[in-house]
Amino acid sequence: MAAGTISRIRLENFMCHSSLQIDLGDHVNFITGQNGSGKSAILTALCVAFGCRARTTQRAASLKDFIKTGCSYAAITVDIKNQGEDAFKPELYGNLIILERRINESSSSTVLKDQHGRKVAHRKDDLIEIIEHFNIDVENPCVIMSQDKSREFLHSGNDKDKFKFFFKATLLQHVNDLLGEIRVRLNSADALVEELEKTIRPALKELDEIREKIKNMEHIEEITHEIENLKKKLAWAWVYDVDKQIVEQTAKLEKLKERIPACQERIDRNAAIIEELKKEYIKKKENVRSFVEKAQEARRMKEQLEHEVNEALKLKIELEKEYTRGTQVLKKMNDRVKKLQLQIQDFQLQHMQETQAEASQIEDNIWQLQQEIDSALRNVASLKENEKIESEKLSGISTSIREIKKEIDEHNSKIYQLNSQIHNLQCRQRDKMIAFGGDRVRNLMASIERHRSRFQSPPIGPIGINVQLASDSWSVAVDYAVGRLLDAFIVSCHKDSLILRECAKEANYRNVQIIIYDFAKPRLDIPNHLLPSTAHPTVLSVIHSDNPTVLNVLVDQGHAERLVLVRDYEEGKSVAFDQRIRNLKDVYTSDGYRMFSRGSVQTILPPHRKGRAGRLCTSLDESITEMKEEATGIKQIIKEMTDREKQLVNDRKTIEEGVRSLKRKREEEERQLERKKVLLDDTKRISAENNYDTAVDTTEVQAEMTQVKGDIEKKELVLEKLYLKLTEASQEEDKRRASYKNFIDSAYVDVGSISDVEHELQSVEEKLHDAQQEKAHYEYLMEKKVLDLIKIAESEFTDLQQLRQEYFKKASIICPESEVEALGGVAGSTKEELSARINKLKHRFQQESRRYTETIDELRALLDSKEGKILKKQQMYAGFREKLNSCQKALDLRWTKFQRNAGLLKRQLTWLFNEHLGKKGFSGKINVDYNKQVLSVELTMPQDASHDSVRDTRGLSGGERSFSTLCFTLALHGMIEAPFRAMDEFDVFMDAVSRKISLDTLVDFAVAQGSQWIFITPHDISMVKPGDRIKKQQMAAPRG
Repeated sequence: MAAGTISRIRLENFMCHSSLQIDLGDHVNFITGQNGSGKSAILTALCVAFGCRARTTQRAASLKDFIKTGCSYAAITVDIKNQGEDAFKPELYGNLIILERRINESSSSTVLKDQHGRKVAHRKDDLIEIIEHFNIDVENPCVIMSQDKSREFLHSGNDKDKFKFFFKATLLQHVNDLLGEIRVRLNSADALVEELEKTIRPALKELDEIREKIKNMEHIEEITHEIENLKKKLAWAWVYDVDKQIVEQTAKLEKLKERIPACQERIDRNAAIIEELKKEYIKKKENVRSFVEKAQEARRMKEQLEHEVNEALKLKIELEKEYTRGTQVLKKMNDRVKKLQLQIQDFQLQHMQETQAEASQIEDNIWQLQQEIDSALRNVASLKENEKIESEKLSGISTSIREIKKEIDEHNSKIYQLNSQIHNLQCRQRDKMIAFGGDRVRNLMASIERHRSRFQSPPIGPIGINVQLASDSWSVAVDYAVGRLLDAFIVSCHKDSLILRECAKEANYRNVQIIIYDFAKPRLDIPNHLLPSTAHPTVLSVIHSDNPTVLNVLVDQGHAERLVLVRDYEEGKSVAFDQRIRNLKDVYTSDGYRMFSRGSVQTILPPHRKGRAGRLCTSLDESITEMKEEATGIKQIIKEMTDREKQLVNDRKTIEEGVRSLKRKREEEERQLERKKVLLDDTKRISAENNYDTAVDTTEVQAEMTQVKGDIEKKELVLEKLYLKLTEASQEEDKRRASYKNFIDSAYVDVGSISDVEHELQSVEEKLHDAQQEKAHYEYLMEKKVLDLIKIAESEFTDLQQLRQEYFKKASIICPESEVEALGGVAGSTKEELSARINKLKHRFQQESRRYTETIDELRALLDSKEGKILKKQQMYAGFREKLNSCQKALDLRWTKFQRNAGLLKRQLTWLFNEHLGKKGFSGKINVDYNKQVLSVELTMPQDASHDSVRDTRGLSGGERSFSTLCFTLALHGMIEAPFRAMDEFDVFMDAVSRKISLDTLVDFAVAQGSQWIFITPHDISMVKPGDRIKKQQMAAPRG
């Protein structure tokens, strides 16, 4: 059994009992007896033992009233089990806690003993600790229900009484009373603190008046002190003014002296550079000389190859002429053979005419066949010619279609390029920066902004966004001239360049061009004799920038002052090659052509891409409009060419059909021609056989024809050999021409290399010239701008030191310097300002000194005294207010939790109530209104077909009302936790049937619930089934 249950109750001289001992079981206990046998005294004793007040038991006004008449004391002993995991201090009390309550006429005491009867504690707090540990609340009607409470609750139909019972049984009444009491106390405390805070307001007003008086009087005192202090500051201001001039002169002198090593270092550095450039110049010059020798050798080689090509060409021409003459001779021989054949045929024809009619008929047939063959040959030749013409037309149309498709592809490519350029220009209209690096440069600028604090000086760039053009007509030329410099960034030191590299890496901008340049350097002043001597503008003259560093970089890195701009191609050639202008590096035309000469080599480079508007162009709308119009025109051309292509394709199909028809006709004619040739040969063979014997003598003619044929064969052999020679000569010519072409191509490469070497030589020469000029510049600065200024500055410094000694002696007589420093020094004020302030303060002092007669020390003492008292009260009241606010917040939180728990308990009560009702087939609902403090019960009877709820239990039969009230009580019991529970006369006013039902329900619930139960009744309980968990006891009958 769990700890906290009651194992024995012993009463001595308590109420009607002189001595009584009741042993209780761990589960269900029934105590019966006649009225007046002292049954209810057992529960009263339990309440008193656990600290309940006498009035709360409703059986006495004070504890001494519980002493049996005629006795001097009363004693109550309760044995509490202390076993299991919930045991209370088992190491101190053991398995049993003995609670003794002794009541005298004047006092009462409580003693706690261990299992062996040894006294352990006697304080009330020790008893409260045990009660709280075991959760024993004897004032809760669900823990101990006396007979008065039974009569009040079980048979009351008042909803307010039920609410009170529920509110008290669930301890909500106790919590609500505590929270209400706390709230009343907090409101009282808040009002008290507010009254206390109001009491200090008049004192604060009095303090303000005293402070105002002190402030006015301190003002006069401050004026006097300030006048004295200003006089001291004025004396030393003269000294500090000279000191300031000395510091400035010293800094000036140091700065001038610092320029000596800087200038010398520049001079030495330029001297070293000049020495290196001279060596490089000699080396480059030697390379140029070597390339010139190679060029001369190549020129000789070229002349030799040209001679060999000419010789091969001459040989080829002679062989072609000889071959032509042989061909003509051979043609004449063939003509002679044909004439002899005709002569023989004439002889034979003449002979045939002289023969008989049959031979004549044969000859006619042969002639007729020959005429047909000739006609067929002409037809075949005509068809072949027509087929050739149509095939040539077809080939021409196919070629035209291919050319049209090629042109359409070129136009589409051009449209794509135009659209891409339009998109780029539109992007540049929205953000000029995109033209100088695309999205990468925007990411880089964002990264630079994030790391801006790390730079010694913020980078400048890209250079292109810091440059403006005087005229947009030069935008393309300037873009080609300065090239990648427009995308470059400028930093002031090497450290900043490393940080910028990190930013570029973060922005995924690889190979960003970074130029290190001194930002403090003023804009370069270029003398006229170093500029190109031409009326044409230079790049430097057509650009503008608010940042001198940008222009300096374009001059130092891009030679902007030596790049000349011209309008057209021919004018550019004239300026670059014909006029020999000094200080000219390159010439650029407005459409991007670059022209320059290095020595004797003249070079013209076309623009590598077609640009409508340079990246520096500001008026992009015209270019965009022009490109859109051009794209529209090209689209119209493409449409026309597409229509033309479709027409040609249709024509090609028609011609192809015609060619196929001609081919079929030609093949048919050729087959007819072959048949007729075979028929002619057969006719001639028959005629020859018939005329063999009578043939004419053509021996001489045949012999001559045979001889001519022999000569033809010899001539053909000679021509074949001649043709082979001609072929070899042609091959030799092609071979020598290929060698010549390869040589020319390699020579062009060498010429390009020569141009590069000459360009490098020119670059080295320019660098050498620049270094010599820079060295001369710094030597001039050293002589005229540094050493002379140092001498002047040293003389001025000596004069200032003498003047400072005089002022210092005068100021030391007035006051020591440390006193002025203690006053804050004279920083921020001039001598004139100090003198003016002294005069102004003297005038004010004379006016203010007549207004007050009180002592300032008395007012200050009074102020300190009052401020201390008020501050003490303010701190105390603030502490009160802070604690009150904390308590109020805690109370609000507790009240919120209380309301939430009350709602949960209401729902739990309904669930448990329905669970018990369901055992008899009933159903119901409990409505709790915390605002109106009423609790109503609704029941639905199983025999009621309408399922209407009964709201007034008085409308039920006695058994139904008793059972529903019992279910409500058991639901409350299920919501609380206690080690034991007791009910006195719970079955009062019940009939036998209702009592039996109630007893069965109570016993089943008590056994299932598991805690200890004590039931007291004067009625017969024989209908209760005995069991090992049920114990029955009978009280002795009362004595008469």
